Amino acid sequence: MKKPHILLVEDEKHIAQGIIFNLELEGFLITHTETGATAMDAFSRQSFDLVVLDLMLPDSHGFDLCREMRKTHPQLPILMLTALGEEQDRVSGLKEGADDYLTKPFSLDEFLLRIRGMLRRSAWYKPSQIKTEDYQFGSNLIDLNNLAAETTKGRIRITELEGRMLAIFFSNEGETLTRATLLKSVWGMAEDTETRTLDNFIVRIRKYFEEDPANPKHFLTVRGRGYRFVRKPEHG
Repeated sequence: MKKPHILLVEDEKHIAQGIIFNLELEGFLITHTETGATAMDAFSRQSFDLVVLDLMLPDSHGFDLCREMRKTHPQLPILMLTALGEEQDRVSGLKEGADDYLTKPFSLDEFLLRIRGMLRRSAWYKPSQIKTEDYQFGSNLIDLNNLAAETTKGRIRITELEGRMLAIFFSNEGETLTRATLLKSVWGMAEDTETRTLDNFIVRIRKYFEEDPANPKHFLTVRGRGYRFVRKPEHG
């Protein structure tokens, strides 16, 4: 069986060495780079199943690399590493296309759990598993098969996890989906997981598809419970 190939972009040698050692023990094939330039060179020449991307690099910013990678590989799982306490950076990283993040220092067990989960979810995604027809709401036309959308802001590409979340919302139109349900269905996380990942993804979805993201009409917050998708708002 083919080993999953992971691109590790990390300039702190002691962190990189620990990650490489443990990922190789888990049976993964690792390509390690320390700069944005060498990372993009490797990215253009090789095929990867997942990217572990440090936020701060000597010659570039992780946001920029994430954005560039998403242009050609919208479904590729990307795990971003950030410094402790940089909440706004974590939010921005998810908005730029990262699928998940971990703050340094992080536990090795949690890191490996995230990696395995992201690879497993990536393998789950098959266009044939979701509706083949396009889905329209408001001024948006969503093509889940090809992970693309026409919006008032133009044509965009969506990630595998964004597509998975949208498919769940569309198939449960009008129903309140609890945080636990979404975390388990989209990320494969335990129901009691405390994380802002879901909320940050909702921010991203609203930015794409709501005319006024600050006052959403389609992706609604149900306070204390979760979120609800409304295809045709009653007002407006």
